[in-house]
Amino acid sequence: MGPDLEATERGRGRVLTVSTIGFTLMFAVWLMFGVLGIKIRDEFGLTDVQLSWITAVAVLNGSVWRLPAGIAADRWGGRKVFVAMLVFTAIPAYLVSTATSYGVLLVYAFLVGFAGNAFSAGIAWVSAWWPQGRKGMALGVFGAGNVGASVTKFIGPAMITAVPAGGLLFGIIPSGWRSVPVVYAILLIVMAAATWFGTPRHDHTPGKGRSVKELLAPLKHARAWRFSLYYAVVFGAYVALAAWLPKYYVDVYGVPLSKAALLTALFIFPASLLRPVGGWLSDTLGARRVMYATFGAMLLASGVLMMPYGHIVVLDGEGAANEVLPWHVGVVLFTVLVFVIGCAMGIGKAAVYKHIPEYFPHDVGAVGGLVGSLGALGGFFLPPLFAYTTSWTGLPQSTFFVLFALTLVAAIWMHVTVVNLLHTASPALTHKFEHDQHITTDVAEAVPDVPRATASTRPAGATQ
Repeated sequence: MGPDLEATERGRGRVLTVSTIGFTLMFAVWLMFGVLGIKIRDEFGLTDVQLSWITAVAVLNGSVWRLPAGIAADRWGGRKVFVAMLVFTAIPAYLVSTATSYGVLLVYAFLVGFAGNAFSAGIAWVSAWWPQGRKGMALGVFGAGNVGASVTKFIGPAMITAVPAGGLLFGIIPSGWRSVPVVYAILLIVMAAATWFGTPRHDHTPGKGRSVKELLAPLKHARAWRFSLYYAVVFGAYVALAAWLPKYYVDVYGVPLSKAALLTALFIFPASLLRPVGGWLSDTLGARRVMYATFGAMLLASGVLMMPYGHIVVLDGEGAANEVLPWHVGVVLFTVLVFVIGCAMGIGKAAVYKHIPEYFPHDVGAVGGLVGSLGALGGFFLPPLFAYTTSWTGLPQSTFFVLFALTLVAAIWMHVTVVNLLHTASPALTHKFEHDQHITTDVAEAVPDVPRATASTRPAGATQ
């Protein structure tokens, strides 16, 4: 290995390490209301629907700028864009701690939600540095920064309890739930400095010199929008559940907030840390098979969780009522099934993003930004939808009916698309799901006998 190659290896290693740590922090900031929301609800006297909108507006702002952030990283370099995003997010993070009314808190929550857009900038940055044959694992490692959703779950309750009434550092860090956003603001500034000085000054800019129209051209293909729906299932729903589960545990099972946060972490960890495993499985088995397994596991687990609790009443000959087949999901079974959903989501997120650098190698920022943006919007719409369906039905289990229905729609669309492509290629290949390069790049995952390298010669944006 020559000196230039060694420097490149060190550079891409630093980019991956620093960007993953930074993304983990930004993700923690983005979803901090999942834990802080309980204390905020108590202080401001909010309803569950009002509380759900605090989380929702943060998720919204963390979704809508993903496409511009990805394009900006491709054009001007991920290092500059990532640092700018860290510095900007620190300002509203601090302001959250100063809110004195629900309306003001909504505004600050929306602004701090900008942290969520770091994903598409980081994806474009990492992808630009890593070679094609190693992108899957590198992007999987970066994506594992989703574990940041559990950071507040761990440190939030402890910090709220530990900070004295007078605050710390001469009152710079206030007491109660307000201490958490202030600490995050400080950490964001420190992370911005570490990113600026700890990564190579020279950056790769695959979108430099290209017009915005050229960068957006791949978005006209239905494939990119279909991937966005898949990502809404495995990521948008993940974001929504990460914020919703602490309240669910507290309200349905009556567990204390600290325990609810730990139980929620059992969902967040596999949904984040299994992302590299999902990338490896997609390389080995094929991303389409991984997506089938993901949707199947989610449908099975959410199908059980959405069932109302109760029993069947049987009347005997004398009119006496007997209760049979009692059905109830206790906290242990609930946690196990949510853990299964988390595992499926963690693996499925990698399977969705495995396709983007292969189908759109020069447009990872734009396509990855679109998929990330529309997928994350699921995290905006789902918490209010959880709250409204629970209010309408009176059943907290309706949360998982919403998840089941969304997953079913995505699974049906995927299956119909695959079957149609197979019938187009040859009716005899209906039951084969990997690698055919003769129709479209999507069919590259349908027939196992043709070398994959042939597919890479097709135009990245070939029509579906």
